[in-house]
Amino acid sequence: MLSRAIALAVLIALSASSDAVLAHGDEQGAKKGAVVVSKEQQVWGIAGDARSVKRTIEIRMLDAMRFSPDRIEVRQGETIRFVLSNKGKLTHEMVIGTKKTLDEHAALMMKFPTMEHDEPWMTHVGPGKSGEIIWNFNRAGEFEFACLIAGHYQAGMKGNIRVVSIGI
Repeated sequence: MLSRAIALAVLIALSASSDAVLAHGDEQGAKKGAVVVSKEQQVWGIAGDARSVKRTIEIRMLDAMRFSPDRIEVRQGETIRFVLSNKGKLTHEMVIGTKKTLDEHAALMMKFPTMEHDEPWMTHVGPGKSGEIIWNFNRAGEFEFACLIAGHYQAGMKGNIRVVSIGI
């Protein structure tokens, strides 16, 4: 079985010619062309629908390699609109995942810093720009978010998301 990192690298290589793909180094922080949002279930949830947003959480991205806030709590089943504001002079991104998936992706980014990809659980934000992620946290647990641009994650640009189970 291919490891998740190898599978991600293959997926990225296959989609490199798509207009919907965005380079980490994109200065505008805007998605190009028509973007088809994948509704693929992930351990940390699934792409959300704007009509289902229950709450908006604003997050600032700082050149001090920090997110503010860096700890978030949501309820299982809640669809969140994350509005990311890059207050710095460097491009940043937010990628949601597990510690394991973020560690693997960060390692790939160190090897291939201009690697291109775009998924509904991530957004790239140019200096002075803003971006958003709409995500449905349909599974309880402890998850993370990070900036995986080479060196940013390693400098501490990460945060935690706690998804609290709703009693059944």
